[in-house]
Amino acid sequence: MEEMSTSKPEKPTTRSARTVSASVARRALALVAVGAVGAAAVTLLVTDGFDQPEKITTHSVAGPATTGPVSASSFGSADPGTCLQWTPTDDPETDRQDLAQVSCAEPHRFEVAKDVDMSAYPGIEFAPGSAYPGAMRFSQLRDEHCIDSVVDYLGTKFDPNGKFSVGLMFPSQTGWATGERTLRCGVQQSSNTGVPQEMTGSVLDQDQSSVWDVGTCIGINQNVPSDPVECSQPHAFEVASVIDLQQQFQVGIPNEADQDAYLEPTCTDAVNAYLGSDTALRDKTLTLFWSTIDVTSWLAGSRQVTCSIGKELDEGGFATITGSATGDILINGQPPVPPPAAPDGRALPTPLPGAAPITPGG
Repeated sequence: MEEMSTSKPEKPTTRSARTVSASVARRALALVAVGAVGAAAVTLLVTDGFDQPEKITTHSVAGPATTGPVSASSFGSADPGTCLQWTPTDDPETDRQDLAQVSCAEPHRFEVAKDVDMSAYPGIEFAPGSAYPGAMRFSQLRDEHCIDSVVDYLGTKFDPNGKFSVGLMFPSQTGWATGERTLRCGVQQSSNTGVPQEMTGSVLDQDQSSVWDVGTCIGINQNVPSDPVECSQPHAFEVASVIDLQQQFQVGIPNEADQDAYLEPTCTDAVNAYLGSDTALRDKTLTLFWSTIDVTSWLAGSRQVTCSIGKELDEGGFATITGSATGDILINGQPPVPPPAAPDGRALPTPLPGAAPITPGG
């Protein structure tokens, strides 16, 4: 059998974010990862304030695609809750050939929700000798059968904006020709381009918040975030902190404004601690941004958000950073140039619109 991994099939995964430079909120970013069978897209929503956002759509590398066949003896059978692991390869003839059941406490790439025997369905589409479905048809079958299967498996607590996505394993052409008609629905943790990542522990026991571990760097392709990479490799941004909103909002569902009001100082302090200096973010000309949780995700139990640092481009998207922000970095191949230091003397507050200019001693 083969596996086809996708982003959330019901709707695009949306991660809204507010940005600040140093401790001043000045930008809003929204990352929308749109997975498809043949391509993945990321929409950047950028604004100079918090009104009238401008949408800029760019495309990343090709998204999830079918891979080489997995033999029936390797694929075996799996009950709901079974976790599967394999070693990814670039060769479609060998990828997933070592597919095996493992304990969910061990690293794995797929958690089974349900096996669906399509031969039990009436009609000629799945009858013996029927034509092999194409990738788009398998995508439709995933939507038709796997979404409900995953929601039922998780007890309706599936976060469509979270870090887990609905996945499908389906027969290879060889398996289909020999009569294999089983579809395997499950849950996986996909990267921005839909590649299944290793995860540990059953999804049933996890917070599904769309977060990466602190210190993770997210790669870049054509100014768009891609998959996690070593921070020594070119990347779009780096995760500096993971914040549990439950500690602040213990009653009710916080709206975005309340989350922003809490996360601006919280993320600023966390990033300053991560970088080891209150001036490092400014000196390295980086942008701080954070994610928020919407009502649907909150009701599904998601509570965690990330504070991340990258370099926003004026034309949209991200600059290419090399090196961890905790040390020396290059931005688009050049070391950052710190802005001029503020002049000595007491800092003056910004006057309200229409107010008389503020003068020292006034």
